[in-house]
Amino acid sequence: MSYISTPVKGMNDMLPADMRLREHVLSMIKSTYASYGFSQIETPAMEHIENLSGKDGGENEKLIFKVLKRGAELERALQSGSELADSGLRYDLTVPLARFYANNAAKLPTPFKALQIGNVWRADRPQKGRFRQFTQCDIDILGDESVLAEIELITATCAMLKKIFSEISVSGFTVHVNDRRILKGMAASAGFAPEAYDEVFITLDKLDKIGLDGVRAALLEEGHAPEVVERYTAQLSSISPDISAASFCVALSPEHLPPEVPQQLDDILRAAAAITGAGVHLIFDPTLVRGMSYYTGTIFEVTVDGYSFSVAGGGRYDDMIGKFSGQKVPACGFSIGFERIITVLSDHLKAGYSDGTERVALLVDRRFPSGRLTEVFRQAAELRAAGKTVTVQPLKKNAKFQIDRLCEEGYTDIRRIYAD
Repeated sequence: MSYISTPVKGMNDMLPADMRLREHVLSMIKSTYASYGFSQIETPAMEHIENLSGKDGGENEKLIFKVLKRGAELERALQSGSELADSGLRYDLTVPLARFYANNAAKLPTPFKALQIGNVWRADRPQKGRFRQFTQCDIDILGDESVLAEIELITATCAMLKKIFSEISVSGFTVHVNDRRILKGMAASAGFAPEAYDEVFITLDKLDKIGLDGVRAALLEEGHAPEVVERYTAQLSSISPDISAASFCVALSPEHLPPEVPQQLDDILRAAAAITGAGVHLIFDPTLVRGMSYYTGTIFEVTVDGYSFSVAGGGRYDDMIGKFSGQKVPACGFSIGFERIITVLSDHLKAGYSDGTERVALLVDRRFPSGRLTEVFRQAAELRAAGKTVTVQPLKKNAKFQIDRLCEEGYTDIRRIYAD
């Protein structure tokens, strides 16, 4: 058997330059959210398979990396034809958070503001900005049913993104906001049966790719009645730029949508827009779906001008924690597409990221007396005490190649140390 030097498809090795950029971005994420009162927690990489396949993860449940049972349990499962997996790698951080909170609520404040940073895994088709193993950063507010949670999440995330993107002079990004109750109200008003909602929403989610005619054709192909499809697409055709939730939903009866829902959404948009300031465009987007079926209310997504993918998204999921604890706990969260943010930064930082710290290399000639090496390391210690990054290396025969590599790594002060 031969060994394979390349990583598994959809997963990446991280070089030192990659890690410098990633750690820099992570530090900005942590410091920004800490200033808003979010506390960092950690959950295991693996979750019970029952939790991951509980119909809350939407399309992601088709992408679970399942972990087989072990030993005698696996043998019994093979013989009986029962489920072979008892756990799986988490596909997001929200389901693990719900389990975490149900297990630890007595030790946590209310409301609880959580920050999670960790790898997640999806058996997806890799492409630019989409991997099978990737880092997610989530902020969630648990125990707050008011719109304060949504406003706090949106403003904190906008502050974080503005801080990161200011370093590459990217100033334009848009926060799309909708509510699952509006999506359901639209579907109900058109005449779709409740059991068809998820299928309708999955089709609507493709609107930006296939257009309104494509949505109409797909819904008809799925077997929905033509008159229902026409009523539904007529609602979509009435969307105009910067339309308010209240004006869009005026045609929806209280039977299909509680009248306070669009008003709350407009309140969230108005307050968040006043705080986030220039460079951030907040809009009501009645076509925003978000893939997770666990969302119960407000949903949001952030896009960057010039890119086809979102860099953050989330929403309210008031019913999930109750499935673990038996008690309803209001919850709202934002997931930051860390890998996609890195993609945007990398596109602009062609020369690589530098933290601005002066980097010094001390290259020691092989003939330098071993008894005097203390002098070299004392010099390195003094330079580090002065705030510089210092590496001590033997001077190689091919000094030019060595120095070129050090320059690529950001070392601007390279000193050769010879014996007197």
